[in-house]
Amino acid sequence: MKADIRYSTPAEALSVIKSGDRVFVQGSAQTPVHLLNELAKEKDRLKRVEIVSITVYGDLEIVKPGYEDSFHFNSMFVSASIRAAVNEGRADYIPVFLSDIPDFFKRGILPLDVAIVHVSVPDKHGYCSLGVSVDVARSAVNTAKVVIAQVNPNVPRTHGDGLMHASRFKSLVYCEDPLQEASFGEKVGDAERQIGLNVASLIEDRSTLQMGIGAIPDAVLRSLSNHKDLGVHTEMCSDGIIDLFEKDVINNKYKRIHPNKAVTGFALGSKRLYDYVDDNPAFAFLDIDYVNDPHVIRRNPRVCAINSAVEVDLTGQVCADSIGMYQFSGVGGQMDFMRGAALSDDGKPIIALNSRTNKGIARIVPALKEGAGVVTTRAHAHYIVTEFGIAYLYGKNLRQRAKSLIDIAHPDDREMLERACHERFKHFPCL
Repeated sequence: MKADIRYSTPAEALSVIKSGDRVFVQGSAQTPVHLLNELAKEKDRLKRVEIVSITVYGDLEIVKPGYEDSFHFNSMFVSASIRAAVNEGRADYIPVFLSDIPDFFKRGILPLDVAIVHVSVPDKHGYCSLGVSVDVARSAVNTAKVVIAQVNPNVPRTHGDGLMHASRFKSLVYCEDPLQEASFGEKVGDAERQIGLNVASLIEDRSTLQMGIGAIPDAVLRSLSNHKDLGVHTEMCSDGIIDLFEKDVINNKYKRIHPNKAVTGFALGSKRLYDYVDDNPAFAFLDIDYVNDPHVIRRNPRVCAINSAVEVDLTGQVCADSIGMYQFSGVGGQMDFMRGAALSDDGKPIIALNSRTNKGIARIVPALKEGAGVVTTRAHAHYIVTEFGIAYLYGKNLRQRAKSLIDIAHPDDREMLERACHERFKHFPCL
């Protein structure tokens, strides 16, 4: 039965939020910026409202100085929109595997009073779509006491777990804002292109791909044009997959689960990407506790998990979420897929990073910076890739790992790293 749609004003919809409530906010391209900026106007009425989220995008008034007594972000990933607030102490970060976040809602660890989501206009049957950010939003909607929807004709209607009837929403607020966009291809330079080629050399035909976020995963996708019959099972996808779909490089024919479909939790990129996945049955946007479950991931053959890092020490510890004590991002799904790929038949868990930062600072280091977070442990690290080559660490002792990593470090850093290894291991190298 088609829903009888009545739209509310932002003030009417947000009036259900009370001081002390915990409010979930959908993220990435679907960040409901319009309603969040309207909520900021309620700061004199509201106090101690906790906002939980993963990656939020956009210029958000609500996280600026002066709002902290009314609204406090308690985020499970740190994106640029809230990075300053977290590091200045006006917001907080919860380290958590992406696959575990739905359990926070389901088990009452973070019970939700309200969820604010950003959805497509209802179809002829009255169903709205969570669009390109199903990920943890599906579980939030299922468990929150009250759900408010920002309804937008620019939101794609995606297939999978993101459909829900308009009658499920307490209030619907109409807007026509463009979705949040992100461009990773612009950051691909010579070093990233070489890293992409190095990673592509590890990927066999009929592999199943998971790509993290950023320039390096995008560079890898650009290097796969001559591959055949690739599949996709990933927490997120970006523009780089479109050309591979159109060339039939990605066709998902040889996946064991969800054959003929690309499985993802969310998409983040340009309007071209959002238009491409709109009503596209070749994509399944599914709940992240399924997508990122290592036991699900391993069921596909030749899973190649491609993720990046901030720095890697000479024993193989991977820091991917902080720069020393400065919180830069989050744990996300890196470990979910590193472990799932390792357990997959002929799978390859890959960490790819530039040998140096743009400022010339080494990223393969004797020891991680003080306060740095270990996202992937040295026991989980298999392949580390830079523009200078590939280090295979699995089954190697600490000295052997150090030697392999020095070989792919920036040439100007190798003497420093060799001295550090000699001080640590006394007799170096041990081959």
